[in-house]
Parts: sequence; C-alpha cells; structure tokens
Amino acid sequence: MSGTEQAVDPAFLRAVLHDVGAGVLTVDTSGRITFANPWAEHLLGRSQERMRGHDVHDLLHRRHDGSPVPRERCSMLAPLREGGSGELGSEEYFLRADGTTVPIIWSTTPLRVADRKAGMVIVFHDFSLQREAEERAAAHTAALEALTDRLNLVADVSAALMSTVDASGMSRRLLPLLVPGMGDWAALDLCPTGSGEGERIAVHSARDGERPVYLEEPLPPLSEESRRAVERRLSGDEPVRVTAGELTADPDAPLAAPLRTLFDRLGGRSAVVVPLSTRQRFFGTLAVGRAGPSPAHADSEVRVLSDIGRRLGMALDNVRLYHEQRNVAETMQRQLLAPLPQVDRLRMAARYLPAQSAMEIGGDWYDAFLLSDGITALVIGDVVGHDRQAAAHMAEVRNMLRALAWDHQEPPSVIMRRLDEAVTHTSDAPMATLVFARVEGEEGGPWQLHWVTAGHPPPLLVTGEGDTRFLTGGHGPLIGMSSVLHLGLSWPDAYEDLPPHSTLLLYTDGLVESRGRSIDLGLAKLRHHAAILARRMAEQTVDDFCDELLARIDPRGDDVALLALRMPAAGAGAPGDTTPPPPRQSPYSPAAPDRAAPGSTVERPEVRDPTRAARPE
Repeated sequence: MSGTEQAVDPAFLRAVLHDVGAGVLTVDTSGRITFANPWAEHLLGRSQERMRGHDVHDLLHRRHDGSPVPRERCSMLAPLREGGSGELGSEEYFLRADGTTVPIIWSTTPLRVADRKAGMVIVFHDFSLQREAEERAAAHTAALEALTDRLNLVADVSAALMSTVDASGMSRRLLPLLVPGMGDWAALDLCPTGSGEGERIAVHSARDGERPVYLEEPLPPLSEESRRAVERRLSGDEPVRVTAGELTADPDAPLAAPLRTLFDRLGGRSAVVVPLSTRQRFFGTLAVGRAGPSPAHADSEVRVLSDIGRRLGMALDNVRLYHEQRNVAETMQRQLLAPLPQVDRLRMAARYLPAQSAMEIGGDWYDAFLLSDGITALVIGDVVGHDRQAAAHMAEVRNMLRALAWDHQEPPSVIMRRLDEAVTHTSDAPMATLVFARVEGEEGGPWQLHWVTAGHPPPLLVTGEGDTRFLTGGHGPLIGMSSVLHLGLSWPDAYEDLPPHSTLLLYTDGLVESRGRSIDLGLAKLRHHAAILARRMAEQTVDDFCDELLARIDPRGDDVALLALRMPAAGAGAPGDTTPPPPRQSPYSPAAPDRAAPGSTVERPEVRDPTRAARPE
C-alpha cells in the first residue's frame, strides 16, 4: 500500500478533533448523534456516551428561553433532507445538561463515507462571548452617542447664553433646547437675593412647542421663613429632585409653592430643580419636569442639568454686570449733559441714546444756554473716541466753549478760532466736531440762525409745511486741527432765516451713520422722515416730534445726541400780542435729575429723570 493510500490513524483524527477549538458532532442519516468531540462535551456539559444515539434536534435544539424549536423549522437538519446542502447560522441555541441554553454560531455539512450518504457534521462555537462583546460595543456606542448628544446640547446652550445680554431673551432661547430632550417642560424663575418676590420669566412645554405665556408671571410672595427654607433647600449648586407625591404629601414644602402650578397645568410626575447661582449671588431656579409615563431623570441627566445650571448662573451674573456697567456709563454720561433752558416762547427738546456696547459712553453732547447778551446759544458736538476718556474730553471742550461764548460777545467764527486755540494749547483732548449757533431775533420775530460748523453733519431746517434743507454753510475744519497743524484755516459765519413754526435739528453722526448704512443714505433718511413728521405732527410738541423721528430711524451701534428747536408763530410774544403761549417746554431731559439749566429765564425748571419717565427713550 502506497503512502497516499495508507489509512489515517484514528488516534490522529481524535487528536485533531480534540484540539480543534470548536464543538463537533456527527449525526447519522436519521439525525442521531454518533460522535461528539471533547470541546462539544465541554460546551454542552454532556458526555459523548450520554449523547450518542439521541436525536440531535430533540436533545439539543432550543429557543432562547429553553422551549423546543419545531422540527420543520430546524435549519440545521437541512443536509439530511433530500438534496440538502450545508448551512450556517448564529441565531440558534443548544440546551446544556444543567437546563441553561448556550447561544451558538454553527455550520453543517453533509457527511459521505465510501461515496454513500452517511449523515452530517455539525461544527459550533459558543457565541455568548462574541455576543457579549457585541453588546458591550453597542452599549459603548450608545454611551458615546449619548455623550455626543449631551456635548452638543451643552454647546447649543452655551451659544444661546452668549447670544444676548437680556435675561428674558436668553431664557427663551435656552428652554426650547431642553424640551423635549431633557424633559416635557421647563421653567426659569428669577428670585433676587434677599427678596421674597420672584418672577417666572420663561416657560416652555413639549406640547406642540407650546410657550404657555399665562404661566410667565410674578411668583407668589414668600414669607421670610419660607424664603429661608427655599434657600436652605437650594444651598450649594446641586440639583434637587422633586416628585408629585412629595408635593401632595407636604403642600408646605419649600419648593411646593413655585412648582405646584407647573405640575397642575403642565402635568408632572417628577422634576429636577437646579439652583442658578455664583459664589456671591443667588439668581433663581431652573426647573425641568417630566409628565405622563416619562421616567424620572437619570443621574447622568441630572449631572448635565447641573452643568447647564452653572453656565446659566454665570451668564446671569454677566448680564447683571453688563447692566451695572451700562448704568454707570449712562449715569456718567448724563451727569455731563445739561438740562435745557426755557426761553420765552422758544421750545426745545433733547435726546441722548447711549451706544449699544456697555462701556461706550462716548463723546457726543448737546448744549443750550443763554449768552450774556440775551441770545440763545445751541451746540451739538462729538469728541473723537468711545470711552470714558472721550467723555472727559467732551466735558473739557464743552466747558471751554461755554466760557468763551459767555465772555466774548463775538461772531461764532471768532468763538471757534478761540476754542480751537484753547483746546490745542490747554488740553490733551483730541479733535472734535461741533456746530455752534446763535438764535438771534427780537421777541415775536423775525428770527435768524447765525452759526459755524466744525467738521460736523449739517443742521437740518424743517418748515411747518414739511420743506427741508440742510444748512451746509459755515463749514470749517475740526476743532484741534488748524492750530495743531498751523493751517491757518477759519470758520466762515453763516446765516439762515428761521421761519415761524419751523424746526431746527442738530444731531451727531450716530443718527445718520452706521456700519450697514452710509452717511449719505442716513442723511436722506433723516430728511425724508423729518418732512413727513412736520406735516403729520404740526399740532404736536417738539418732544413728540423727536420721539417719533428716533423711532422711525431706529439708530443702532453708536451713541446719538439730538437737539431740536421749535420756533413760535410770527409775532408771538411781541408787545401787544394776546395769543396764548404754546404749551410749556417738557421737563423731560436726558441730563441727570435735580439739575437746573444755567441762564434759563425760568428759575430752576423741573427736570425729570428719563430713566424713570414713562416716555420711551
């Protein structure tokens, strides 16, 4: 017998099947087990002797729960059927001797001996380890996806918190990000430190993206004892879990009062209340609730809400600091502005709008005062810069101009030359633009404007009939330019008649120029709206005119100063005139309260605080 024809040693075959690393079963044509290798014995917890002769399907094949699989649905028996071929699969289970099932990945192939069909071979592996690895991988992937979702949520929240310096606007951007992902509803309550009063400034519900504005209202006032109980419950920065059962069982619980309405109106099984605070200040709470069958918040969700609460607390503190800085800046600016004098039948109005940036208090100013010869002087100006230094320089230039105009009864051109020299040699103020004008005429008219312009936008004269024209005469260099550069430039005097019932507008460039609009377009817009309002508001005050003009133009970005002069009717106030005077000049002023206008013909005229006035600025 040659080497190729020599029979294989049965011991060799047993050694191969013993160490193959997989369970191997041989089955005869009737489906009975004829052989099981040691690995199959190990996986099934059965010896070969106890399995031999048993039907492989009836003995081993089961569902996951151990129940039998109908024989006609057994795909592993396919090789035994007529014309059957090998199969493989992974969604099957074998029954162990101890009654448990083992998931298997398997393959079957027909077994032929001496060219005759002798049964089949089943090779199988324990699939539980691979399945556990897949489950761990799936759980890991799910955890990564959840972490990614939460990181995206936190990023979106951070963007919403940085998008505005208004607490209400911030909250209305924030709450839709939390609903429905983190809860079925969310509410933000602000409760000032040391106060028993609070306000619910925003609520959002998952019901069709509903914003239940009827719940945005002042909160019921808390007694001192209740307020302290709430502060104790929310001390620190850890969220507090609350259930509907707890609110029902203890109606006087510290958080029951603010939450009961939310639970009753929006439904609630549980909620997480997150304190909003920094180390120095408590701002309020963020409540996120779940209703209906929704489960209570998991620990991971509470941690995310806690992080959002810390971010919101810092954002609210930034809002507080922004408005405090803005108030300081506005207060300083208003201290530098002067109340308007009340001169006979002339009527004046002034408006000042601060820059949108918190600390940009700027160098814009207006001024109106009586000169030593009884003439009314008008000024509008702008010192270069947008900071406290610019405001200080503005005060220097304004006071120099006042002193020079009072002390020297000279034409505006001469006053400008003196001012240019004084600013150059006695001050470190940078260049400034301004209009200096004298309103000349006897009581009853006619009136004339005598002015110069130092690099400033031209005054606008609007007649009672709505005709408009810019007063472009009297134009000269900026203050601080001619003397510094030894240019020898001058400011020519200009004159213009002021018709009865006309309105003269002096303004700074913030009214007509912005990043998105050129000054030419801004001047055209000013002229257009002023003409319309002169016709439509002929019977209304100059204050009403200014307010409507600012509302229509809606200046943005830079600070704005506006000074308007309304001329009386012809002959009004002249000797023998019996017509009643026009309504008194409004005491509304952008200047700080409790200040009198120097040189006013009305002693210590009333000046109202514009920050507390009903009139919108």
